[in-house]
Amino acid sequence: MVSILKDLHEDDHFGIIQFDDRISNWKEHLTRATEENISAASHFVKSIKARGATDINGAVLSAVNMLKRERQNDNVPERSVDMIILLTDGNPSFGETRAEKIQEKVRLANAGAMSLFSLGFGNDVDYSLLDVLSRENKGIARRIFEGSDAVVQLKGFYEEVSNVLLSEVDLRYPDNGVSALTKNRYSQLFSGSEIVVAGRLNENDVENFLVEVSGQGAEGDLHKQWKADVVSWDVVYPDEEYIFGDFTERLWAYLTIQQLLEKSDISPQPEKDEAIARALNISLQYSFVTPLTSMVVTKPETEETGRSPSIADKLTEDQRQQAERNRGPTAASRTRARGVGDVDGDPHFIIELPDREDALCFNINDRPGTVYNLVRDQKSGFVVNGQIVSKKTFTPQAKNNTYFGRFAVTHRKLGLQLDVSTDHISVFHNGKHVRLQWSDTTSVKDDSLDIRLTNSCSLTVSLRHTVKFRIIRHTKIWKKYHDQQDYLGFYTLDSHHLSSSVHGLLG
Repeated sequence: MVSILKDLHEDDHFGIIQFDDRISNWKEHLTRATEENISAASHFVKSIKARGATDINGAVLSAVNMLKRERQNDNVPERSVDMIILLTDGNPSFGETRAEKIQEKVRLANAGAMSLFSLGFGNDVDYSLLDVLSRENKGIARRIFEGSDAVVQLKGFYEEVSNVLLSEVDLRYPDNGVSALTKNRYSQLFSGSEIVVAGRLNENDVENFLVEVSGQGAEGDLHKQWKADVVSWDVVYPDEEYIFGDFTERLWAYLTIQQLLEKSDISPQPEKDEAIARALNISLQYSFVTPLTSMVVTKPETEETGRSPSIADKLTEDQRQQAERNRGPTAASRTRARGVGDVDGDPHFIIELPDREDALCFNINDRPGTVYNLVRDQKSGFVVNGQIVSKKTFTPQAKNNTYFGRFAVTHRKLGLQLDVSTDHISVFHNGKHVRLQWSDTTSVKDDSLDIRLTNSCSLTVSLRHTVKFRIIRHTKIWKKYHDQQDYLGFYTLDSHHLSSSVHGLLG
Protein backbone atom coordinates (compact mmCIF):
# COMPACT_ATOMS: atom_id res chain seq x y z
CA MET A 1 0.00 0.00 0.00
CA VAL A 2 2.85 2.39 0.81
CA SER A 3 4.41 1.70 -2.59
CA ILE A 4 1.12 2.67 -4.28
CA LEU A 5 0.92 5.88 -2.26
CA LYS A 6 4.43 6.84 -3.38
CA ASP A 7 3.38 6.45 -7.02
CA LEU A 8 0.40 8.82 -6.78
CA HIS A 9 0.54 11.88 -9.01
CA GLU A 10 0.24 15.32 -7.44
CA ASP A 11 -3.04 15.97 -9.25
CA ASP A 12 -4.57 12.74 -7.91
CA HIS A 13 -7.14 12.71 -5.11
CA PHE A 14 -7.24 9.67 -2.84
CA GLY A 15 -8.88 8.17 0.21
CA ILE A 16 -8.17 5.15 2.41
CA ILE A 17 -10.80 2.85 3.92
CA GLN A 18 -9.73 0.28 6.52
CA PHE A 19 -12.01 -2.71 6.99
CA ASP A 20 -12.37 -5.95 8.93
CA ASP A 21 -15.59 -6.42 10.91
CA ARG A 22 -15.58 -2.63 11.23
CA ILE A 23 -15.18 -0.01 8.52
CA SER A 24 -13.26 3.20 9.21
CA ASN A 25 -11.98 5.98 6.96
CA TRP A 26 -8.62 7.70 7.18
CA LYS A 27 -10.53 10.86 6.24
CA GLU A 28 -14.19 11.31 5.37
CA HIS A 29 -13.33 12.93 2.03
CA LEU A 30 -10.81 12.57 -0.77
CA THR A 31 -7.43 14.24 -0.24
CA ARG A 32 -5.08 15.72 -2.81
CA ALA A 33 -1.86 13.74 -3.23
CA THR A 34 0.55 16.36 -1.92
CA GLU A 35 3.86 15.29 -0.39
CA GLU A 36 2.56 16.13 3.09
CA ASN A 37 -0.68 14.17 2.65
CA ILE A 38 1.12 11.13 1.22
CA SER A 39 3.51 11.12 4.19
CA ALA A 40 0.59 11.27 6.65
CA ALA A 41 -1.25 8.51 4.78
CA SER A 42 1.86 6.31 4.80
CA HIS A 43 2.13 6.64 8.58
CA PHE A 44 -1.54 5.67 8.87
CA VAL A 45 -1.10 2.63 6.63
CA LYS A 46 1.93 1.41 8.61
CA SER A 47 -0.16 1.52 11.79
CA ILE A 48 -2.88 -0.77 10.39
CA LYS A 49 -3.05 -4.17 12.11
CA ALA A 50 -5.10 -7.22 11.14
CA ARG A 51 -7.99 -7.69 13.56
CA GLY A 52 -10.03 -10.59 12.23
CA ALA A 53 -13.13 -10.70 10.04
CA THR A 54 -13.49 -9.36 6.47
CA ASP A 55 -16.44 -7.21 5.35
CA ILE A 56 -15.66 -6.85 1.64
CA ASN A 57 -19.21 -5.85 0.74
CA GLY A 58 -19.39 -3.02 3.27
CA ALA A 59 -15.94 -1.70 2.38
CA VAL A 60 -16.55 -1.53 -1.37
CA LEU A 61 -19.96 0.09 -0.92
CA SER A 62 -18.39 2.69 1.39
CA ALA A 63 -15.80 3.47 -1.29
CA VAL A 64 -18.50 3.80 -3.96
CA ASN A 65 -20.50 6.18 -1.77
CA MET A 66 -17.43 8.32 -1.00
CA LEU A 67 -16.59 8.73 -4.69
CA LYS A 68 -20.21 9.52 -5.57
CA ARG A 69 -20.38 12.13 -2.82
CA GLU A 70 -17.14 13.80 -3.93
CA ARG A 71 -18.31 13.82 -7.54
CA GLN A 72 -21.68 15.35 -6.61
CA ASN A 73 -19.95 18.06 -4.53
CA ASP A 74 -17.57 18.92 -7.42
CA ASN A 75 -14.54 18.15 -5.26
CA VAL A 76 -12.68 16.36 -8.07
CA PRO A 77 -11.83 17.44 -11.65
CA GLU A 78 -14.72 16.93 -14.05
CA ARG A 79 -12.80 14.72 -16.49
CA SER A 80 -10.91 12.69 -13.90
CA VAL A 81 -11.40 8.91 -13.76
CA ASP A 82 -12.94 7.39 -10.63
CA MET A 83 -11.39 4.11 -9.48
CA ILE A 84 -11.37 1.88 -6.43
CA ILE A 85 -8.43 -0.40 -5.61
CA LEU A 86 -9.49 -3.20 -3.26
CA LEU A 87 -6.73 -4.97 -1.30
CA THR A 88 -7.65 -8.10 0.65
CA ASP A 89 -6.09 -11.36 1.79
CA GLY A 90 -9.20 -13.28 2.83
CA ASN A 91 -12.74 -14.42 2.12
CA PRO A 92 -15.84 -12.37 2.98
CA SER A 93 -16.58 -13.46 6.55
CA PHE A 94 -18.62 -10.59 7.99
CA GLY A 95 -21.75 -8.75 6.86
CA GLU A 96 -22.83 -10.00 3.44
CA THR A 97 -20.80 -13.16 2.75
CA ARG A 98 -22.58 -14.58 -0.32
CA ALA A 99 -20.48 -13.92 -3.42
CA GLU A 100 -23.47 -13.51 -5.74
CA LYS A 101 -25.12 -10.97 -3.44
CA ILE A 102 -21.91 -8.97 -3.01
CA GLN A 103 -21.48 -8.81 -6.78
CA GLU A 104 -25.09 -7.76 -7.28
CA LYS A 105 -25.03 -5.03 -4.61
CA VAL A 106 -21.77 -3.53 -5.85
CA ARG A 107 -22.92 -3.63 -9.48
CA LEU A 108 -26.17 -1.84 -8.67
CA ALA A 109 -24.52 0.75 -6.42
CA ASN A 110 -21.78 1.52 -8.92
CA ALA A 111 -23.99 1.52 -12.04
CA GLY A 112 -20.92 1.61 -14.28
CA ALA A 113 -19.71 4.94 -12.89
CA MET A 114 -16.26 3.87 -11.66
CA SER A 115 -13.65 1.15 -12.14
CA LEU A 116 -12.96 -1.45 -9.45
CA PHE A 117 -9.50 -3.04 -9.37
CA SER A 118 -8.88 -5.89 -6.95
CA LEU A 119 -5.64 -7.22 -5.49
CA GLY A 120 -5.84 -10.59 -3.74
CA PHE A 121 -2.93 -11.46 -1.47
CA GLY A 122 -1.77 -14.99 -0.69
CA ASN A 123 -3.54 -18.32 -1.08
CA ASP A 124 -6.57 -17.83 1.18
CA VAL A 125 -8.22 -15.09 -0.86
CA ASP A 126 -11.46 -15.77 -2.78
CA TYR A 127 -10.00 -14.86 -6.16
CA SER A 128 -13.08 -15.91 -8.13
CA LEU A 129 -15.14 -13.34 -6.24
CA LEU A 130 -12.58 -10.59 -6.87
CA ASP A 131 -12.26 -11.49 -10.54
CA VAL A 132 -15.99 -11.30 -11.28
CA LEU A 133 -16.43 -8.27 -9.02
CA SER A 134 -13.80 -6.33 -10.97
CA ARG A 135 -14.87 -7.38 -14.46
CA GLU A 136 -18.48 -6.43 -13.73
CA ASN A 137 -17.27 -2.96 -12.74
CA LYS A 138 -14.86 -1.99 -15.55
CA GLY A 139 -11.74 -3.26 -13.79
CA ILE A 140 -9.40 -6.20 -13.46
CA ALA A 141 -8.21 -8.43 -10.62
CA ARG A 142 -4.69 -9.61 -9.86
CA ARG A 143 -3.25 -12.13 -7.46
CA ILE A 144 -0.27 -10.92 -5.45
CA PHE A 145 1.77 -14.04 -4.73
CA GLU A 146 3.62 -14.60 -1.49
CA GLY A 147 7.32 -13.90 -1.61
CA SER A 148 9.91 -11.19 -1.48
CA ASP A 149 8.74 -9.52 -4.69
CA ALA A 150 5.24 -8.60 -3.45
CA VAL A 151 6.18 -4.90 -3.38
CA VAL A 152 7.35 -5.11 -6.99
CA GLN A 153 4.08 -6.77 -8.01
CA LEU A 154 2.09 -4.03 -6.30
CA LYS A 155 4.11 -1.26 -7.89
CA GLY A 156 3.72 -2.77 -11.33
CA PHE A 157 -0.02 -3.04 -10.90
CA TYR A 158 -0.47 0.61 -10.00
CA GLU A 159 1.78 1.72 -12.86
CA GLU A 160 -0.48 -0.31 -15.14
CA VAL A 161 -3.78 1.27 -14.11
CA SER A 162 -2.93 4.74 -12.81
CA ASN A 163 -2.33 6.59 -16.09
CA VAL A 164 -5.59 6.55 -18.06
CA LEU A 165 -5.11 8.09 -21.50
CA LEU A 166 -8.68 7.56 -22.73
CA SER A 167 -11.93 6.33 -21.26
CA GLU A 168 -15.03 4.95 -23.02
CA VAL A 169 -12.95 3.92 -26.04
CA ASP A 170 -15.01 2.82 -29.04
CA LEU A 171 -13.58 1.35 -32.26
CA ARG A 172 -16.09 1.27 -35.13
CA TYR A 173 -15.93 -0.37 -38.54
CA PRO A 174 -18.23 -0.39 -41.60
CA ASP A 175 -21.52 -2.09 -40.67
CA ASN A 176 -21.43 -4.52 -43.58
CA GLY A 177 -17.66 -4.76 -43.76
CA VAL A 178 -16.88 -7.04 -40.82
CA SER A 179 -18.34 -9.98 -38.92
CA ALA A 180 -17.41 -12.05 -35.86
CA LEU A 181 -15.84 -8.97 -34.29
CA THR A 182 -14.09 -9.30 -30.94
CA LYS A 183 -14.64 -6.75 -28.18
CA ASN A 184 -14.41 -3.24 -29.64
CA ARG A 185 -15.52 -1.07 -26.69
CA TYR A 186 -13.23 -0.58 -23.72
CA SER A 187 -13.67 1.37 -20.51
CA GLN A 188 -10.07 2.63 -20.42
CA LEU A 189 -6.88 2.80 -22.42
CA PHE A 190 -3.91 2.91 -20.06
CA SER A 191 -0.52 4.39 -20.85
CA GLY A 192 1.80 1.65 -22.09
CA SER A 193 -1.08 -0.69 -22.97
CA GLU A 194 -2.71 -1.50 -26.28
CA ILE A 195 -6.11 -2.47 -27.64
CA VAL A 196 -6.39 -5.28 -30.17
CA VAL A 197 -9.60 -5.89 -32.13
CA ALA A 198 -9.90 -8.77 -34.58
CA GLY A 199 -12.65 -9.87 -36.94
CA ARG A 200 -13.47 -11.27 -40.35
CA LEU A 201 -13.58 -9.07 -43.45
CA ASN A 202 -16.75 -9.74 -45.44
CA GLU A 203 -15.08 -8.43 -48.60
CA ASN A 204 -11.40 -8.28 -49.43
CA ASP A 205 -11.55 -4.52 -50.06
CA VAL A 206 -9.03 -3.37 -47.49
CA GLU A 207 -8.03 -0.27 -49.46
CA ASN A 208 -11.40 1.37 -48.65
CA PHE A 209 -11.73 0.00 -45.13
CA LEU A 210 -12.62 2.87 -42.76
CA VAL A 211 -11.82 2.79 -39.04
CA GLU A 212 -13.30 5.19 -36.47
CA VAL A 213 -11.96 5.61 -32.94
CA SER A 214 -13.57 7.75 -30.25
CA GLY A 215 -12.88 8.25 -26.57
CA GLN A 216 -12.84 10.71 -23.69
CA GLY A 217 -9.52 12.25 -22.64
CA ALA A 218 -8.49 14.53 -19.80
CA GLU A 219 -8.35 17.55 -22.13
CA GLY A 220 -11.37 16.74 -24.29
CA ASP A 221 -13.04 14.15 -26.49
CA LEU A 222 -11.17 12.28 -29.21
CA HIS A 223 -12.64 11.33 -32.58
CA LYS A 224 -10.47 10.01 -35.40
CA GLN A 225 -11.30 8.40 -38.74
CA TRP A 226 -8.88 6.95 -41.25
CA LYS A 227 -8.39 4.18 -43.78
CA ALA A 228 -6.67 1.03 -42.60
CA ASP A 229 -2.95 0.82 -43.36
CA VAL A 230 -2.39 -2.72 -44.55
CA VAL A 231 1.14 -4.14 -44.59
CA SER A 232 1.49 -7.39 -46.46
CA TRP A 233 3.60 -10.08 -44.82
CA ASP A 234 4.99 -10.73 -48.31
CA VAL A 235 6.82 -7.41 -48.03
CA VAL A 236 8.21 -8.07 -44.56
CA TYR A 237 9.00 -11.74 -45.18
CA PRO A 238 9.43 -12.27 -48.95
CA ASP A 239 9.12 -15.89 -50.08
CA GLU A 240 8.87 -17.07 -46.50
CA GLU A 241 6.12 -18.47 -44.29
CA TYR A 242 5.56 -16.46 -41.14
CA ILE A 243 6.70 -18.44 -38.11
CA PHE A 244 3.31 -18.30 -36.41
CA GLY A 245 1.39 -19.66 -39.40
CA ASP A 246 -1.92 -17.86 -39.96
CA PHE A 247 -1.27 -15.57 -37.03
CA THR A 248 -4.17 -13.13 -37.49
CA GLU A 249 -6.84 -15.83 -37.61
CA ARG A 250 -5.42 -17.57 -34.54
CA LEU A 251 -5.27 -14.22 -32.74
CA TRP A 252 -8.95 -13.71 -33.52
CA ALA A 253 -9.72 -17.20 -32.17
CA TYR A 254 -7.68 -16.63 -29.01
CA LEU A 255 -9.31 -13.27 -28.24
CA THR A 256 -12.77 -14.68 -28.92
CA ILE A 257 -12.19 -17.63 -26.57
CA GLN A 258 -10.93 -15.37 -23.77
CA GLN A 259 -13.86 -13.00 -24.09
CA LEU A 260 -16.39 -15.84 -24.20
CA LEU A 261 -14.89 -17.32 -21.02
CA GLU A 262 -15.09 -13.91 -19.34
CA LYS A 263 -18.71 -13.57 -20.46
CA SER A 264 -19.55 -17.01 -19.06
CA ASP A 265 -18.35 -15.92 -15.60
CA ILE A 266 -20.72 -12.95 -15.35
CA SER A 267 -23.75 -14.05 -17.39
CA PRO A 268 -27.00 -15.77 -16.34
CA GLN A 269 -27.26 -19.49 -17.02
CA PRO A 270 -28.68 -19.56 -20.60
CA GLU A 271 -26.07 -17.07 -21.86
CA LYS A 272 -23.38 -18.80 -19.79
CA ASP A 273 -24.08 -22.17 -21.45
CA GLU A 274 -24.06 -20.63 -24.92
CA ALA A 275 -20.75 -18.82 -24.29
CA ILE A 276 -19.10 -21.99 -22.95
CA ALA A 277 -20.29 -24.03 -25.93
CA ARG A 278 -18.92 -21.49 -28.42
CA ALA A 279 -15.61 -21.22 -26.56
CA LEU A 280 -15.26 -25.01 -26.53
CA ASN A 281 -15.92 -25.31 -30.27
CA ILE A 282 -13.35 -22.64 -31.14
CA SER A 283 -10.80 -24.14 -28.71
CA LEU A 284 -11.10 -27.52 -30.41
CA GLN A 285 -11.07 -26.05 -33.91
CA TYR A 286 -7.85 -24.09 -33.31
CA SER A 287 -6.21 -26.53 -30.84
CA PHE A 288 -6.01 -24.14 -27.89
CA VAL A 289 -5.59 -25.59 -24.39
CA THR A 290 -8.15 -23.75 -22.26
CA PRO A 291 -10.01 -24.51 -19.01
CA LEU A 292 -12.53 -26.33 -21.26
CA THR A 293 -10.03 -28.55 -23.12
CA SER A 294 -7.07 -30.83 -22.53
CA MET A 295 -4.00 -31.64 -24.59
CA VAL A 296 -3.18 -35.32 -25.01
CA VAL A 297 0.55 -36.02 -25.37
CA THR A 298 1.22 -39.49 -26.76
CA LYS A 299 4.71 -40.87 -26.24
CA PRO A 300 5.99 -43.77 -28.35
CA GLU A 301 5.82 -47.05 -26.47
CA THR A 302 9.01 -49.07 -25.98
CA GLU A 303 9.67 -52.45 -24.49
CA GLU A 304 11.08 -50.81 -21.36
CA THR A 305 8.30 -48.29 -20.84
CA GLY A 306 4.83 -48.87 -22.15
CA ARG A 307 3.61 -45.43 -21.18
CA SER A 308 0.06 -44.35 -21.81
CA PRO A 309 -0.75 -40.90 -23.20
CA SER A 310 -0.27 -37.96 -20.84
CA ILE A 311 -2.97 -35.32 -20.50
CA ALA A 312 -2.10 -31.67 -19.91
CA ASP A 313 -4.90 -29.42 -18.68
CA LYS A 314 -4.92 -25.62 -18.52
CA LEU A 315 -5.44 -24.90 -14.84
CA THR A 316 -8.09 -22.50 -13.69
CA GLU A 317 -7.09 -19.74 -11.27
CA ASP A 318 -8.63 -21.69 -8.37
CA GLN A 319 -6.60 -24.79 -9.30
CA ARG A 320 -3.39 -22.76 -9.50
CA GLN A 321 -4.20 -21.25 -6.13
CA GLN A 322 -4.70 -24.72 -4.63
CA ALA A 323 -1.38 -25.84 -6.09
CA GLU A 324 0.32 -22.87 -4.43
CA ARG A 325 -1.17 -23.88 -1.09
CA ASN A 326 0.03 -27.46 -1.51
CA ARG A 327 3.61 -26.31 -2.07
CA GLY A 328 3.81 -25.17 1.52
CA PRO A 329 5.68 -22.26 3.07
CA THR A 330 9.16 -23.52 2.22
CA ALA A 331 8.61 -23.26 -1.53
CA ALA A 332 6.99 -19.86 -1.21
CA SER A 333 9.83 -18.42 0.81
CA ARG A 334 12.67 -19.69 -1.37
CA THR A 335 14.47 -17.25 -3.61
CA ARG A 336 13.07 -17.57 -7.11
CA ALA A 337 15.68 -18.29 -9.76
CA ARG A 338 15.41 -16.12 -12.86
CA GLY A 339 17.70 -18.28 -14.97
CA VAL A 340 16.69 -19.51 -18.38
CA GLY A 341 18.09 -22.67 -19.93
CA ASP A 342 19.38 -23.78 -23.30
CA VAL A 343 17.84 -25.62 -26.23
CA ASP A 344 19.76 -27.54 -28.85
CA GLY A 345 19.71 -30.65 -30.99
CA ASP A 346 16.65 -32.78 -31.40
CA PRO A 347 15.56 -30.42 -29.65
CA HIS A 348 16.76 -31.20 -26.15
CA PHE A 349 16.37 -28.73 -23.31
CA ILE A 350 18.77 -28.17 -20.42
CA ILE A 351 17.37 -26.09 -17.56
CA GLU A 352 19.41 -25.34 -14.44
CA LEU A 353 17.55 -26.04 -11.20
CA PRO A 354 17.61 -23.34 -8.49
CA ASP A 355 19.75 -24.03 -5.40
CA ARG A 356 21.02 -27.33 -6.87
CA GLU A 357 24.07 -28.37 -8.82
CA ASP A 358 21.83 -30.20 -11.25
CA ALA A 359 19.83 -29.61 -14.40
CA LEU A 360 16.53 -30.73 -15.89
CA CYS A 361 16.91 -32.29 -19.35
CA PHE A 362 14.13 -33.30 -21.74
CA ASN A 363 13.50 -33.79 -25.45
CA ILE A 364 10.59 -32.79 -27.66
CA ASN A 365 9.62 -34.42 -30.94
CA ASP A 366 6.79 -32.85 -32.92
CA ARG A 367 5.59 -32.28 -36.42
CA PRO A 368 7.61 -29.87 -38.60
CA GLY A 369 6.17 -26.37 -38.49
CA THR A 370 5.08 -26.56 -34.84
CA VAL A 371 5.91 -23.38 -32.91
CA TYR A 372 6.94 -23.51 -29.24
CA ASN A 373 7.06 -20.61 -26.83
CA LEU A 374 10.48 -20.85 -25.17
CA VAL A 375 10.61 -17.63 -23.14
CA ARG A 376 7.93 -15.05 -22.33
CA ASP A 377 8.55 -12.20 -19.91
CA GLN A 378 5.42 -10.04 -19.73
CA LYS A 379 7.10 -7.28 -17.74
CA SER A 380 9.75 -6.49 -20.36
CA GLY A 381 7.91 -7.84 -23.40
CA PHE A 382 10.78 -10.22 -24.18
CA VAL A 383 9.54 -13.29 -26.12
CA VAL A 384 11.37 -16.16 -27.82
CA ASN A 385 9.50 -18.63 -30.04
CA GLY A 386 11.02 -21.54 -31.94
CA GLN A 387 9.77 -23.45 -34.97
CA ILE A 388 10.39 -27.17 -35.45
CA VAL A 389 12.01 -28.65 -38.57
CA SER A 390 12.90 -32.26 -39.32
CA LYS A 391 15.11 -34.18 -41.67
CA LYS A 392 14.32 -33.49 -45.30
CA THR A 393 12.46 -36.81 -45.43
CA PHE A 394 9.68 -36.86 -42.84
CA THR A 395 7.78 -40.12 -42.30
CA PRO A 396 4.36 -39.72 -40.64
CA GLN A 397 3.56 -42.19 -37.84
CA ALA A 398 7.27 -42.94 -37.44
CA LYS A 399 9.77 -41.58 -34.92
CA ASN A 400 11.48 -38.66 -36.63
CA ASN A 401 14.24 -36.57 -35.13
CA THR A 402 13.27 -32.92 -35.11
CA TYR A 403 15.21 -29.73 -34.53
CA PHE A 404 14.71 -26.01 -34.21
CA GLY A 405 15.11 -24.38 -37.60
CA ARG A 406 13.89 -20.89 -36.82
CA PHE A 407 13.67 -18.52 -33.87
CA ALA A 408 11.53 -15.39 -33.53
CA VAL A 409 12.76 -13.02 -30.81
CA THR A 410 10.84 -9.87 -29.88
CA HIS A 411 11.31 -7.20 -27.22
CA ARG A 412 8.32 -4.88 -27.01
CA LYS A 413 9.93 -2.11 -24.93
CA LEU A 414 13.06 -1.94 -27.12
CA GLY A 415 11.08 -2.12 -30.38
CA LEU A 416 13.12 -5.12 -31.52
CA GLN A 417 12.23 -8.15 -33.64
CA LEU A 418 14.73 -10.81 -34.73
CA ASP A 419 13.89 -13.50 -37.27
CA VAL A 420 16.68 -16.09 -37.21
CA SER A 421 16.58 -19.03 -39.62
CA THR A 422 19.22 -21.42 -40.91
CA ASP A 423 19.39 -19.29 -44.09
CA HIS A 424 19.82 -15.76 -42.72
CA ILE A 425 19.09 -13.30 -39.91
CA SER A 426 16.63 -10.38 -40.15
CA VAL A 427 16.84 -7.55 -37.62
CA PHE A 428 13.89 -5.13 -37.31
CA HIS A 429 14.60 -2.28 -34.88
CA ASN A 430 12.89 1.11 -34.60
CA GLY A 431 11.58 0.97 -38.18
CA LYS A 432 14.88 -0.17 -39.70
CA HIS A 433 15.53 -3.55 -41.32
CA VAL A 434 18.97 -5.19 -41.52
CA ARG A 435 19.48 -8.56 -43.21
CA LEU A 436 22.57 -10.59 -42.25
CA GLN A 437 24.07 -13.76 -43.71
CA TRP A 438 25.61 -16.50 -41.59
CA SER A 439 28.84 -16.12 -43.59
CA ASP A 440 29.20 -12.50 -42.39
CA THR A 441 31.38 -11.16 -39.60
CA THR A 442 29.62 -7.98 -38.53
CA SER A 443 27.83 -6.18 -35.71
CA VAL A 444 24.74 -4.03 -35.11
CA LYS A 445 24.95 -1.77 -32.09
CA ASP A 446 23.15 1.13 -30.40
CA ASP A 447 22.28 2.24 -26.86
CA SER A 448 19.82 -0.60 -26.24
CA LEU A 449 21.25 -3.59 -28.11
CA ASP A 450 24.49 -5.17 -29.24
CA ILE A 451 24.35 -7.86 -31.95
CA ARG A 452 27.57 -9.61 -33.00
CA LEU A 453 27.81 -12.21 -35.78
CA THR A 454 30.90 -14.25 -36.62
CA ASN A 455 31.50 -16.33 -39.73
CA SER A 456 31.68 -19.39 -37.47
CA CYS A 457 27.85 -19.21 -37.47
CA SER A 458 27.58 -17.74 -33.98
CA LEU A 459 25.14 -14.88 -33.24
CA THR A 460 25.43 -13.16 -29.84
CA VAL A 461 22.71 -10.70 -28.77
CA SER A 462 22.86 -8.41 -25.71
CA LEU A 463 19.68 -6.49 -24.82
CA ARG A 464 20.02 -3.66 -22.33
CA HIS A 465 18.72 -4.51 -18.83
CA THR A 466 17.13 -7.74 -20.11
CA VAL A 467 19.12 -10.72 -21.34
CA LYS A 468 22.16 -11.91 -23.26
CA PHE A 469 21.89 -14.99 -25.44
CA ARG A 470 23.59 -16.79 -28.31
CA ILE A 471 22.15 -18.59 -31.34
CA ILE A 472 24.43 -21.00 -33.23
CA ARG A 473 23.74 -22.55 -36.61
CA HIS A 474 24.81 -26.20 -36.68
CA THR A 475 25.51 -27.59 -40.14
CA LYS A 476 25.14 -31.19 -41.22
CA ILE A 477 28.22 -33.32 -40.61
CA TRP A 478 27.67 -36.47 -42.64
CA LYS A 479 27.70 -35.36 -46.27
CA LYS A 480 26.58 -38.78 -47.50
CA TYR A 481 23.25 -38.41 -45.67
CA HIS A 482 21.48 -36.01 -48.01
CA ASP A 483 18.34 -35.84 -45.87
CA GLN A 484 20.15 -34.14 -42.97
CA GLN A 485 19.07 -30.63 -42.02
CA ASP A 486 20.94 -27.63 -40.66
CA TYR A 487 19.49 -26.54 -37.31
CA LEU A 488 19.80 -23.86 -34.63
CA GLY A 489 20.72 -23.90 -30.96
CA PHE A 490 19.65 -21.26 -28.42
CA TYR A 491 21.84 -20.62 -25.35
CA THR A 492 21.32 -18.08 -22.57
CA LEU A 493 24.45 -16.32 -21.33
CA ASP A 494 22.95 -13.84 -18.85
CA SER A 495 19.29 -13.77 -17.81
CA HIS A 496 19.33 -12.32 -14.28
CA HIS A 497 17.48 -9.16 -15.43
CA LEU A 498 14.39 -11.15 -16.43
CA SER A 499 11.46 -10.78 -14.05
CA SER A 500 10.22 -13.50 -11.70
CA SER A 501 7.09 -13.86 -13.87
CA VAL A 502 9.01 -15.28 -16.84
CA HIS A 503 7.33 -18.30 -18.49
CA GLY A 504 7.84 -20.64 -21.43
CA LEU A 505 9.57 -23.98 -21.90
CA LEU A 506 12.88 -22.42 -20.89
CA GLY A 507 11.45 -19.70 -18.63
